[in-house]
Amino acid sequence: MLPYFQGKFGNASSVNHAFGWDAEEAVDLARAQVAALMGASPKEIYFTSGATEALNLALIGACEANISGKKHLITAATEHKAVHDTCAYLEKRGYRVTYLPVDASGQISLSQLADALSADTLLVSLMAANNETGVLHPLSEIANLTRQAGALFLTDATQALGKIPFHVHESGVDLAAFSAHKLYGPKGVGALFVRKGQKNSLFPRSFGGGQEKGLRPGTLNVPGIVGFGKACAIAQVEREAESQLLSQWRNYLESELAQHVGVQINGASAPRLPHMTNLTFEGIDGTNLLRMLPNLALSQGAACTSATISPSHVLTAMGHSDTAALSSLRIGLGRMTTFEEVQLAAATIRQAVQQLRINAQ
Repeated sequence: MLPYFQGKFGNASSVNHAFGWDAEEAVDLARAQVAALMGASPKEIYFTSGATEALNLALIGACEANISGKKHLITAATEHKAVHDTCAYLEKRGYRVTYLPVDASGQISLSQLADALSADTLLVSLMAANNETGVLHPLSEIANLTRQAGALFLTDATQALGKIPFHVHESGVDLAAFSAHKLYGPKGVGALFVRKGQKNSLFPRSFGGGQEKGLRPGTLNVPGIVGFGKACAIAQVEREAESQLLSQWRNYLESELAQHVGVQINGASAPRLPHMTNLTFEGIDGTNLLRMLPNLALSQGAACTSATISPSHVLTAMGHSDTAALSSLRIGLGRMTTFEEVQLAAATIRQAVQQLRINAQ
């Protein structure tokens, strides 16, 4: 990224000089790298400031472009706030939203989805992988149902890209949102995949400039886009081996804590991301536990809601009480994590939980 902050400072839309040409070539390469990781065509990738903007563009853009008169949307109770808050906005503008429940493992019922679909359904938004539990939704099966109903299928694939095999055309999705920072790229850049032939199904949310074929105008963040592309290229090489290793370490961490302090592994019976776990420590206040773990970067829920101490809507949708949800921690392992760090984390968490239970007696 560094050269595009310094000597190669051109605007990718400036087509009359070499500085612009250099920036345009860099963006074209990055678009190809992002597309390659998900099996898309570069022409199907539209750069945004991140997944939140991409999801807003997809949801509101589909409703703005809606000439069919359809007024029904479907999502799940465990979706990210970027989807929930946008659906709440659309409800105020006359759209009806069905929030599918999930079972104790965090999975939707395909039969309930089928029952919810109707001739009035414009779009279904269901994430590829949950950001708090790592639970995966069966995208191909969902796509088959939405296609039969004549509805668009949007997936928030932010957590999945670069972590598990994810192919937009094989999965059957029409629209998909991503953030670069979830696969070691820079913060503040992301993308929206729009299946070929579906661009007219979306109306832009901003205007002026005509960049990204008019769907997302504004001067492109060239350094961020370059970083996003490189991160995708690295992930394409490293993903499989990385996932296998992190899955083993996650299983070790879960086993150690289950054996010594007793935990509930949320979503354990469902297909999950390989690097993430969500654990409930019965009788333990999660905030107090975090305060005893100053050397570990953990959370009680999603980063976008961690400023407020409230129960995770994902865990309560899975049947947890507010108390149990607040007794839960989300733990993620990453490319730079070492096994020694995993061992240390397990021992540190175990000691803290045991101490809090002694103090509570």
